Amino acid sequence: MNEPTVHRWPIRCTVNGSVQHLLVEPRRTALDVLRDELGLTGAHAGCEHGVCGACTILFDGEPVRACLLFGVQLDGAAVTTVEGLAAADGTLHPLQESFSAHHGLQCGFCTPGMLLSALDLLAHNPIPTEAEVREGLGGNLCRCTGYQQLVDAVLDAARGGTYDCT
Repeated sequence: MNEPTVHRWPIRCTVNGSVQHLLVEPRRTALDVLRDELGLTGAHAGCEHGVCGACTILFDGEPVRACLLFGVQLDGAAVTTVEGLAAADGTLHPLQESFSAHHGLQCGFCTPGMLLSALDLLAHNPIPTEAEVREGLGGNLCRCTGYQQLVDAVLDAARGGTYDCT
């Protein structure tokens, strides 16, 4: 019996500053491609319906749900995952430091999406109010922290610098 032919499409994208050339099955999500093809497992598969925010990445500087994006849509895009936040020498990004200092990590499942959503918020609103932080993180679900530590971490990080999603 003949095996079905699996069609793959060539794509070129920049992920965390590194140009990637991949052959992607059209049915695979961007989350699948990032995790399975590139080994970037920071974005998590939570609800797989775009509701929980665990798979949030920055796509051309904007937060998107990687579970709702096809991998072929990454072609030509600049993608940032949570792995791209720390410096090459391993120095944590100020947001990561602040999340750690404020115990905004708990189980860590939501943390990558929270960090990237917070980065986007601070890039657009460098001095947010508590209400604006809550709204900015509102699309990301956390079952552990009660959100106050996350809000405190973002507010504290905002006091410390400027943020850019590019």
